[in-house]
Amino acid sequence: MVNTVAYQGTRGAYSHLACLQVFPNAEALACDDFHSALVMVEEGKADRAMIPLENSTAGRVEEIYRLLPNTSLSIIGEHFEPVNHCLLAPKGTELADIKEVASHPQALAQCQQRLRNLGIRPRAAVDTAVAARQLSEQPQAGQGAIASSLAAELYDLAVLRQNFQDVSGNTTRFLVFAREQEHQQYQADEHYITSLLFTVRNIPAALYKALGGFATNGVNLIKLESYMDGGTMEASHFHVDMYGHPQQPAMQHALEELRYFARELRLLGTYPAHHYRHRADFV
Repeated sequence: MVNTVAYQGTRGAYSHLACLQVFPNAEALACDDFHSALVMVEEGKADRAMIPLENSTAGRVEEIYRLLPNTSLSIIGEHFEPVNHCLLAPKGTELADIKEVASHPQALAQCQQRLRNLGIRPRAAVDTAVAARQLSEQPQAGQGAIASSLAAELYDLAVLRQNFQDVSGNTTRFLVFAREQEHQQYQADEHYITSLLFTVRNIPAALYKALGGFATNGVNLIKLESYMDGGTMEASHFHVDMYGHPQQPAMQHALEELRYFARELRLLGTYPAHHYRHRADFV
């Protein structure tokens, strides 16, 4: 049973909303940074951590890739959370009254055209939820905020506009971390994602050869990220997500080839694919 979930941010942040969506009966614990949220789980102070990995508009969350090699936790799930930016204001405020809004710079960028069309000035804040909280605590005429509907509820603000972002479909992918691995037994009626980290040996075409085993064994890679780690530029680390379970023969053969060419290899976890991925062409 999951009683507590750690996340980075302030109450009302999109990570908080993701916690409530996946674990509606658990207590969500706000942390100052991603590292603190992971440590909460490592030390047994929280059962799970909800960590954003990438956003369809903003791209990957760079800090997470630096933290992954150093955590002992396993990935046991994923969650795709649609981003619904809301234009918030103190109750009784009309849209025409708003002259300036505060929010995280990324949220402001994603609402730039709508703000321009309405003649509203953007003002950067540390976080979307922080902007909402500050607006609630110190309301000023003509001031608004861009944040989640949850932030509006928590800080007693009015939602002047839903889906205020310029482009629809903006989605954040979260990973769920736990101390123990789950889903280690393959179930034929389930679709799985497996995540791993590796570095390659210093030989010609090592990456090509390492990934070749996935192609020859019919394993579909859905994500490949490279990044530098450890303060040097001598070796690239790779993060891979793929469809499949390590107990499936094709995956076993592919991982065997990868181990031959990889200098280091670590399975981060295997978990059910989120329903966001369920399409007719799912393989």
